Amino acid sequence: MPPAPDSRSDDEVLAATDVTVLLRYGLTQDAFRTALFGDGAVAGAVTLDRLGVLPRSLVFVAEIVRAGGLAYAAELPEPLPDPEPAAVLRDWLTEAARTATSPEAEALAARWLKAVAELIALRRTTPTPQNPAELPD
Repeated sequence: MPPAPDSRSDDEVLAATDVTVLLRYGLTQDAFRTALFGDGAVAGAVTLDRLGVLPRSLVFVAEIVRAGGLAYAAELPEPLPDPEPAAVLRDWLTEAARTATSPEAEALAARWLKAVAELIALRRTTPTPQNPAELPD
């Protein structure tokens, strides 16, 4: 069994991950799918959690993507209640809509948004140690 990867801080994940690029390629190319649902989902969750997005708001947007598509969701005047996270999400949706034009890719985008919402919920309900050295082996 391979060793567990080293823990990284939220800031390290954000610095190493471009969510927009992962959405652009991860929804249409299998080679990027693991990164999209791995580091991309974590970076998305950290970003939106820091902006105060509620998981249920993101799940709602995911349902809009599933029903109306990425382009439709990107054009919503307020995809999220607050302007700053709404602008971030709108950028992600707009970029994803440029390449993910098939129903399968749009369904995958909705799944990704729900995964990000789940990670936000986990971040809020799971206590985390302040020092990475305190993490269990």
